[in-house]
Formats: sequence, C-alpha cells, structure tokens
Amino acid sequence: QVQLVESGGGLVQAGGSLGLACAASGGTLDRYAMGWFRQAPGKEREFVAGVTWSAGTTSYRESVKGRFTISRDKALNTVYLQMNSLKPEDTAVYFCAASKVGREYNYWGQGTQVTVSS
Repeated sequence: QVQLVESGGGLVQAGGSLGLACAASGGTLDRYAMGWFRQAPGKEREFVAGVTWSAGTTSYRESVKGRFTISRDKALNTVYLQMNSLKPEDTAVYFCAASKVGREYNYWGQGTQVTVSS
C-alpha cells in the first residue's frame, strides 16, 4: 500500500513559479510510475505530468510542456513538480498519484491548491 503526501502549492501571480513535492511511503517504487494530476472547479481531473520511478522517463500534457518539470529523488522517495511561467488557467487542486507501470493510477494524495492570479 503506497501512501502519498503532497506539500507546496499556494497563491502566485501569473508568470511566477511554484514547486510541489510528494513524499511516498509504504513500499518500493521501482515498478511504479508517479504522476501529477489537477482538477479545476467544474472540470474533470486531468493528467499533468508523469515519471517512471526506475528509468526516470517523463511525460507531460501539451499545455505545460516547457513550463513544468517533473523529477524524482530516489533517496528521499519524493517526486517533485516545478511549475514556471504559471498562468491563471493552471489554477487547480493538484494531486500526486502512483501506479504500477502500465496500469491506471490507483494511489492518490490528498491534493494541494494552486492558485494563479492574473
């Protein structure tokens, strides 16, 4: 059973930066993928970025490419999302998630609010 605890987030002006962290516990992650999702009010949850724990292979949704960077620290069992050049449309609750590689994400953190003011 994997437990995920997010930290970071907050309020920032458009064009600013924020970093999120997600600490994982409860098992080894070598066969897992870690991801960040977000959900804005009235919208469905959407994939933002993902990374495979073992190889570090990353993927991003198109709208955040070049602005967001996902990374992981194996020693700390933590995955990060660095968000630069933030836009008001990035405002959402951001969730950390984990899954066995190739499977649906089935472990979720509690979420952290990111608000970008114009």
